[in-house]
Amino acid sequence: MQVVFDRFQGVMKKTYKEGTHPMIPFLQVPVVMDVRTTPRVINSVTGTKDLQMVNISLRVLSRPLEDELPEIYRQLGVDFNDRVLPSLGNEVLKAVVAQYNAEELLSKRAAISKQIRDTLTERAKNFNLILDDVAITHLTFGREFTKAIEHKQVAQQDAERQRFLVQKADQERQASIIRAEGEAEAASLISGALKVAGNGLIEVRRIDTAKEVAEALASSRNVTYLPANNNMLLNIGGKAQ
Repeated sequence: MQVVFDRFQGVMKKTYKEGTHPMIPFLQVPVVMDVRTTPRVINSVTGTKDLQMVNISLRVLSRPLEDELPEIYRQLGVDFNDRVLPSLGNEVLKAVVAQYNAEELLSKRAAISKQIRDTLTERAKNFNLILDDVAITHLTFGREFTKAIEHKQVAQQDAERQRFLVQKADQERQASIIRAEGEAEAASLISGALKVAGNGLIEVRRIDTAKEVAEALASSRNVTYLPANNNMLLNIGGKAQ
């Protein structure tokens, strides 16, 4: 779009869209202004509430208010974006980031981005600028804070490992207690059965054990059965005669 500068009246209040428009030569000069949405990245190094330095990048999509182009040109000129957004963005970033701790910048990133967008949009209205989108694209901390985070993560992992070992030992202790209680109860039951049945229970257990041993030996190929007497060789010789 265009605004017209008149050598007698100054900047005309009317704006002109694309096309052919009448103009008085030598007295009126057309000024072309870009009203398209323009992207811009604002970088700022600022401090947090707990005095940690943070490097933050903000992407802004902005465009001028078309009806206010004459006023924008009168106050800011054609390069209005370069005059307003860098200083305005840095001021808002420093003001908002200073309200939060370094850890909150990570855990509350969406809320902080929204606060920056709302604050910057309100401030840009004073300069007749419309912000279509504002978002945090880059966020890094100083070397000391990064090392502190790494040490904290290692300490948390060690604490979790120690907590797991304590829980494991506690479970093993409980299992040992339950096992001991079961063995004590089994011994008590066996003692009661012996009192009632005498040695009969022991004989039954012995017979069951002998049957299990016999079945195991019968299924093995490495077992050879020999007669009970010692006349095996004599019997073989008698058959040979």
